[in-house]
Amino acid sequence: MDRAAALVRLNRQVLERFSARTVAELRQALPMRVALPHLEPFLVRNLEKEIRKDAMVVACARDALAAGAPPAPDAARALLARARQVDREFFASVARLPVRFDVPYARIEPLRLRRIQLGLTLAGRILGAWHAGRRVCDVMPRTELAREVRGILALYCEETAALSEGVSLPALLVPLRAGLAGKLLELMRGSAEHIARDIAAQKPR
Repeated sequence: MDRAAALVRLNRQVLERFSARTVAELRQALPMRVALPHLEPFLVRNLEKEIRKDAMVVACARDALAAGAPPAPDAARALLARARQVDREFFASVARLPVRFDVPYARIEPLRLRRIQLGLTLAGRILGAWHAGRRVCDVMPRTELAREVRGILALYCEETAALSEGVSLPALLVPLRAGLAGKLLELMRGSAEHIARDIAAQKPR
């Protein structure tokens, strides 16, 4: 069994549920419905970008486990540098979309670094449990797992909201940019809380 691949798939499922719930909430909220044609392509492509980055985090945790040592002290920063390359590929892929980006790296990279660090720790614990033939709930109560996922998603919300402020909008919506970013953050946080509650409520397996 490829445990790292299984964890990547599980992470994808969580993020896809999170994204689908957020977009559904956006469709119900004004003025978000007006901005959604501009934000939704960004959110969908951004999700795939972040799944790729999370897969790199899982691979790093897997390699550390195989080596019998924690990730190197500079592992998170090395992953942060690799994330920049993923960003560049992302921006190239959306070049044909009617959106433009001004990425506030000074704001998002501290959030991204912390998310990578939390992801490395959580992935290491999950892979370690599976490697030992144990269930995740044997080493981490569901409430703790939910808390860890909530923390990672909270940072993802902050980062995505900051990125959304760099998405080009029609002139009529530009004065609403700050309010739109704030509403997006609010809805994403609500989705993250919903996902965390679902994880906490699941029966051990």
